[in-house]
Formats: sequence, C-alpha cells, structure tokens
Amino acid sequence: MEHRNLNMGLLIVAVLFLLSSCTLFRPPVRTSPAGDVPRTFALYPSGPERPERWWEEFNDEELNDLIEEALAGSFTIKEAWARLRQAKALAIQAGADLYPDLSATGDSSYKRQRTESSSGNRTTISTETYSLGLSSSYELDLWGRIRSEQEAKILDATATREDLNTAAMTLAAEVAENWIGIISQRRQKQILKEQLEINETYLELIELRYRKSMVSSLDVYQQRQLVEQVKAQIPLVEEQEQILMHQLALLLGKPPRSSLTISRSSLPESSEIPGTGLPADLLAARPDVRAAGLKLRSADWQVAAARANRLPTISLSASAAYQSSNIDLIFHNWLVNLAANLTAPLFDGGYRAAEVDRLRAAADENLSAYRRTVYTAIKEVEDALLSEVKKREHIEALEAEIEAAGRALDEARERYLKGIDDYLPVLTQVLKAQALDVDLIRRQAELLGARVALYRALGGTWADKLTPDGGLKETSISSDTEG
Repeated sequence: MEHRNLNMGLLIVAVLFLLSSCTLFRPPVRTSPAGDVPRTFALYPSGPERPERWWEEFNDEELNDLIEEALAGSFTIKEAWARLRQAKALAIQAGADLYPDLSATGDSSYKRQRTESSSGNRTTISTETYSLGLSSSYELDLWGRIRSEQEAKILDATATREDLNTAAMTLAAEVAENWIGIISQRRQKQILKEQLEINETYLELIELRYRKSMVSSLDVYQQRQLVEQVKAQIPLVEEQEQILMHQLALLLGKPPRSSLTISRSSLPESSEIPGTGLPADLLAARPDVRAAGLKLRSADWQVAAARANRLPTISLSASAAYQSSNIDLIFHNWLVNLAANLTAPLFDGGYRAAEVDRLRAAADENLSAYRRTVYTAIKEVEDALLSEVKKREHIEALEAEIEAAGRALDEARERYLKGIDDYLPVLTQVLKAQALDVDLIRRQAELLGARVALYRALGGTWADKLTPDGGLKETSISSDTEG
C-alpha cells in the first residue's frame, strides 16, 4: 500500500512538471507593428554601397584612431555596458524560479531550565539539540508566469544591448562631426590670416598713395577698418576650435585640454551619395528601431505574466534533516518532509485585474513608441538625403558667386587705380569676396556633416561587434544575453 502511494505521488509530480513546462499564456503575434512604411525614399540614390565602418570613407587614420579610442574610453559607452550587465543579471534572476532552490540548514541549541516545587525541591534540566539537513522549494509554472517574466527580461536585456549599439553609433557620428568642425575652424583661420596679410599689404599701398596726395585719408581709414575687422574674427574662430577640442576630448573619455592628434589642415572631399536601400531596411539596420521592437515584445510578455498571475499556483517543498540531542548520534536520527501548497486568489480588490489593464496600456504605449521610432528613422534619412542634395546645389551656386565676386573685385580695383571711382566700391567687393571664401568652408563642412548624419540615420550592424574593451570583434548577442 505504501509502495502504491509512493508511485501515485511520483506520477502526480511528473504530470505537474509536464504542465509546468507548457506556457499557456503567450502574447499574440502582432501584424505590421511598424505601421505603414513607405516603399522607397523620396530621393533614392543608386550610388555605391556604403562601407560598414563609414568613417573610413574619409581616408584619415587619425579619425579612425579617434573613433576607436572613443568607443573604448567614452563614459557614455561605459555606462551603457554597465546597464547591460544589470539587465543580464535581472534576466538571470527572472529565470531562477524555473528551477528548485536548495538550501543547507544547520542548527545547534542548548537549553537549561530550573524548576522548584512547593516542597522546596529544585530540579535543573539541560537540553542539547543538533540538526543538519537540506531544504528545497519549487513553484510549478503551470500557466507560464515565470517563463513569461523570464522572456520579458531577456528581451529587455537584448534591447539594452541595442541601446548600447545606438550610443556607439551616436558617439562615432559626434566624434566625426567634431573632427570636421575642428578642421573647418582651422581652415577658416588659415583663410582669415591670408586675408589679413593681403589687407595689410593693400593698407601699405593706400598709405603710400595717401602720402603722395593721390587718395584721401578716408581711404586709409576704410582699409584700416577692414584690417581690424579681419583681426577681430580670428579670436572667435580660435575660440570655437578650442571648444570643439574640449568636446572631442570629453567624447574620448579624457579631460579638456588633453593632447589630441589632428594634423589635417583641409577638409576631405565629399564622395558620391551612397545607396540607401529601402525604408523597410531600417527595421533591421537601426539599433534604436530594433530596441523599440524588443521593448514592445517584452511588454507583451509582461501582459502574459500578469494574466497567468490571476490563476492558482502550486508550490512544492521538501526537507531532509538529521537531528539528535547527542552530536555523536546525529546521523542515526533523521526526518523527511514533503509538502504541496495550493494558493488560489479569490479576492484582491481588483488588484491583479488592474495590473493586467496597466500592462496592456503599457504595451499600447510601446507600440506607439515603436512606430514613432520607425517613422523618425525614415524622417532622418529623408532629411539627410535632402540636406546633402541641397547643400551640394548651394555650394555649386556659391562657387559661381565667388568667381563672380572675384571678377567684380578686380574691376573695382582697376577703376580705383585709374581714378574713375573712389575706394568704397573696392571695399564693398573685398568684404563680399572675403566673406564668401569663409562661408564656402562652412558650407563644405556642413556638407560633410550631412553625410555623417546620413550614415548615422542609415544605421548598420558594425556596433553589434563592439566588445567591452572597445574592440570591434564578432560576438553573439543572443547567446550572451540568454546565458
């Protein structure tokens, strides 16, 4: 009879374990969570395929070194790695309840009691107790609540890795933008110094003509004003260069005024606009879009866990212990205890139902956030394409304007030297021509910035290979997270 009861108990436990392996509450499969995605971009260039590490297109080893150094030393990236470790730990904790726990117990107690009767007899009793054993408990995951919570945390950890990839892509773009800005400021300073030398030479010639009574003092004052005007612009350019250097040092995880190697004195040439692919490609290429999709799936699993939490739970517990009043006989006396506990929520004031409603609303919020992220990604690509195309058109017109301004300046100088006109037309044309030269450098830098923005908007998979030491090696994100 005892043997039959034992077999029946083992059969019941086996059936319960089989039931616990079934996830009855699974989130529904969402159809078209990204919404209506355009088939193509408004401007669809069929250019060359873009490089995976897009910054190598600029053919500058110093820029390559700066970005690699930033990926290894940036505080933002280090913070993201720390958040990823936290998310992985939470995923492990969420899945720990899928397995029985096991604890070792040990106890030793000594009790001394004295009693005195009405007749005056005194009795002293000493008691010693020793115990040593194991205890275990396990909740049967009948409805998949624990599994759903684990799935949600795994997805959260994977989304956290995608957030890290987003931070890495943003960091690479910011380093490139600062690098372009620094070179632009240096080039502007170089042009201003060249203009200053030319203006000072003209000032000497005008002063010579003034001493010969060939021109009025007004011409001298006007040229001096032009010289001082150019001098006044140089400190502002130097200021902006140093600010960008400080910002770049911070991106690299260094204090301001750190020594950085940027020896380039001219802006790189902007190559042909690369092929962008289709808007649907951004769903896989953009880590922020992938992260938003993972957070949406995590929210759905949380709803499933909340629904399962409204149903009864069965917990099993077991303990085995040796116990004796004499330590030398402790292994001669033992006790085994097996127990099962059923808990069914009957009334909780609507708490669990409200939790399901809350998490469903959170899932709807994540759905809207996912679609907003997708549309924002498409918008950023559209904006970057439009910006680059229009900036190229503007630079072409600006170069034509510079050429026309140079001819006008030559004509104004010729008429001035012949005494046909006064110096004002010359001064006006000099101001225009020199301002256009500086403006051209700024527009060329903006064009390169638009290219960086395009690469950033298109995303990619290079950040998937990023390791905690800043290297770009092959890694397996999914196995790393689930483990």
